[in-house]
Amino acid sequence: MYKIMTAGPTQVRENVRMARSLETTNPDVDTEFCEFYKETCDLLRDLVHSSGTAYILGGEGILALEAACASLTEPKDRVLVIDNGIFGKGFADFVKIYGGQPVLFSSDYHRPVNIDELKSFLEKDNDFKYATVVHCDTPSGVINDISRICPLLDEYGILSVVDSVAGMFGEYVNVDESCIDILCGGSQKVLSAPPGLAMVWVSQKAEKAMEERHVPIASFYANILTFKTYYQDKWFPYTMPASDINGFRAAIDNITAEPDIVQRHAGIAAATREAVTKAGLELYLDYGFSNTVTVIRVPDGLTDVQILSLMKNKYNVMISGSFDILAGKVLRIGHMGENANVRDMEMTLDAMDKSLTELGVTLKCSMKEAFSEFIRCR
Repeated sequence: MYKIMTAGPTQVRENVRMARSLETTNPDVDTEFCEFYKETCDLLRDLVHSSGTAYILGGEGILALEAACASLTEPKDRVLVIDNGIFGKGFADFVKIYGGQPVLFSSDYHRPVNIDELKSFLEKDNDFKYATVVHCDTPSGVINDISRICPLLDEYGILSVVDSVAGMFGEYVNVDESCIDILCGGSQKVLSAPPGLAMVWVSQKAEKAMEERHVPIASFYANILTFKTYYQDKWFPYTMPASDINGFRAAIDNITAEPDIVQRHAGIAAATREAVTKAGLELYLDYGFSNTVTVIRVPDGLTDVQILSLMKNKYNVMISGSFDILAGKVLRIGHMGENANVRDMEMTLDAMDKSLTELGVTLKCSMKEAFSEFIRCR
């Protein structure tokens, strides 16, 4: 069995797996399940300091992104797509699908969004219904400062849609303080539940914008408003995946029980970057590193497939490559959720040490040892 250290999905704790195996019910008619769902959504709301409404959707995390765009976008709406990564740029596709006109604010993929440059852009052009931004763009591991970006958007009356699928819980998120209108998450990253559920947090302003549309939302499954009266009506718009939500709730309880979870992620991330650079390998980013994933350039003369295959097949550790413009160029270690612990990171870096050495790379030191030393000295 491989040790999964990918940039999501992540390892799943035993209590989450067991919760998914509990005897199920009919969520369409069981009012106790409706209460359980609402209680779980309220816990989600509180975890990210939101005064809005949280919903759990039956679909992989990308459903949250599409649902946000589907629910807000009307034909010919101008939408600002903040693009400093593959997922950031990808929001433009959702905007186009629902008839909107994406306008890209593009910047260097090796660093976070520059707030001053964004402000200068908005001073010249701010006629946008909403803007999209990725908190942690997983392919590159860059972290964007949503606590500054979204309030800036709010100053211009622009609603914000934030993809924090790979950020939240490993990075601090305060929805109200950051003026976030729709926050999007997924079950398979720091939360460490299996893939299959998406989460959205919706502000009153975003809900009002959905309700005051001139054109009906061009989707049923991706229409956030279909959930608005579920609790009053005790009726969901579609049959909810009860077993998945049972496991999801156990994962939420795990996070609630760990008040220092962000600090744990920050420590593991810092030690990983220290180990990688000490060994003479090159990080993809210039700065703006996420707590949840470290992205390393593939050493010259090698392919990502050579390294990934050797680590997996000989040393039983599975990490990620990347895709799109980063396909074949980088390796990604996912130190998020259940992956973010000293023992598994030591195993991962040891496997990388041995694999790179076997493939002819001369390392300046052992990454495993450098990681361990950094942790001991903290």
